[in-house]
Amino acid sequence: MPRAGRIKKRNLEPDPIYKNRLVTRFINRIMKNGKKTVAQNVVYKTLDIIKEKGADPVLILESAVKNVGPRMEVRPRRVGGASYQVPVEVRGDRREALAIRWMLKAASSRSSKEYHTFSAKLAVELTEANQGIGLVIKKRDETHKMAEANKAFAHFRW
Repeated sequence: MPRAGRIKKRNLEPDPIYKNRLVTRFINRIMKNGKKTVAQNVVYKTLDIIKEKGADPVLILESAVKNVGPRMEVRPRRVGGASYQVPVEVRGDRREALAIRWMLKAASSRSSKEYHTFSAKLAVELTEANQGIGLVIKKRDETHKMAEANKAFAHFRW
């Protein structure tokens, strides 16, 4: 059975305080069980922590996502009974989505001894990503290495 047509992307409303689409994406990614207010509180607290350090929180957020977003990734492709890891370019929305997902995962895996709240962990993760250090940057470099190592299979791209 053939696949149906492309799914149309929904337009995201910018968040009420910073009027930024990226902040909304963070809120929606953190949200669990439809508890948007809880997620908003976490994100806004994180941005407040960054603001206290004397930096523009939205700029830090945007540059962190830009730094972390991978340019290349590998996707499995079956050719004649064998699976190959084929390197493909990561475009716009997916690059942003991966960056957000990786940052939230890295923040939650941080030790709770040094940072007590998730907001504090996320703030540190964002500032580190902005500076080009930390767990998420390591993850991005790992992804790029995988793509580089499998460059020989690039001709299987579809």
